Amino acid sequence: MRIERITVHRISLPLVAPFRTSLGIEHERPALLVQVTTPDAVGWGECVAGADASYSSEYLESAQDVLLRHLVPTLLAAESVTAHRVAPLLARVKGHRIAKAALEAAVLDAELRAHGMSFATSLGAVADRVPSGVSVGIMDSVPELLDAVGRYLDQGYQRIKLKIEPGWDVTPVAAVRERFGDDLLLQVDANAAYTLGDARHLARLDAFDLLLVEQPLDEEDLRGHAALARRLRTPICLDESVVSARSAADAIALGACEIVNIKPGRVGGYLEARRIHDVCAASGVPVWCGGMLETGIGRAGNVALAALPGFTLPGDVSASDRYYATDITEPFVLEDGSLGVPTGPGLGVEPLPDVLAEVTTERHEARR
Repeated sequence: MRIERITVHRISLPLVAPFRTSLGIEHERPALLVQVTTPDAVGWGECVAGADASYSSEYLESAQDVLLRHLVPTLLAAESVTAHRVAPLLARVKGHRIAKAALEAAVLDAELRAHGMSFATSLGAVADRVPSGVSVGIMDSVPELLDAVGRYLDQGYQRIKLKIEPGWDVTPVAAVRERFGDDLLLQVDANAAYTLGDARHLARLDAFDLLLVEQPLDEEDLRGHAALARRLRTPICLDESVVSARSAADAIALGACEIVNIKPGRVGGYLEARRIHDVCAASGVPVWCGGMLETGIGRAGNVALAALPGFTLPGDVSASDRYYATDITEPFVLEDGSLGVPTGPGLGVEPLPDVLAEVTTERHEARR
């Protein structure tokens, strides 16, 4: 394809309720939408970098800067671009996987729209619906947490993930397990809030038959995760530590995890996400699709990815109204505990013009 124009839209969407993790509290979701225009189609991608650098070294301003200064000009200068060429073309820029992922997604969307093929078909999906789990943030009290979990279960979510941190772990997990029973699919996410010195304390979570404990230690501490895995019955799942297929293979070889959370933005895009899926499948390691408070653009791609055969656990692919009163696309709606996989060309969704205009705070356009 020949790219004629790339537009970066900076948007801000209010959350329906504050979302608290061990990293902080979010009240709104700022994001970047990348729009790639070719002679044959327009494609969209979402940059999921956060407002600050607490989750990743990438953050919104850094992503916007590297896109406008380095990544966008490089693609515009190329005579021909395909989704599979994006990573090699951008390789001279070190790091910045989240920003690169947004560009690759937009190019892939445009490419697939031009050929009338869906994301799901392109990636190798085998399902037309995917089970939906929900991530529940840290609350001010256990009764508040129980009320929130109850509401999500009433809505039909098939799995509950509780955010935890030191001082908010064993007690809330015990309360949820006691209230909702042993049949509830329950897991926890620490966002790297603990150290190996907390192993004995974390082992207390073994009593609650959890699906997994996600990213308990620092993202670079693979040896620590391997040591912790030998001391827990609860399977360890890695999130922040896995940034590529190579790092996934290393983590598995070291015994640092039994499960992997795949977030396309974190690993550099949907093509690398599929490679991680393949590496894990070859090793017998189940995967699931994580979330980054995506709008309908990012959510559409994630739902398509979660329909691949190795995604055997419900992911954080929640309905639009879990986070937003009004999404920028037609909303994803929970039905019987699952979300439908878009079947239209490309992502199968696109921003609603009126909503996009209302939530856009900046717009930067670059042409060939």
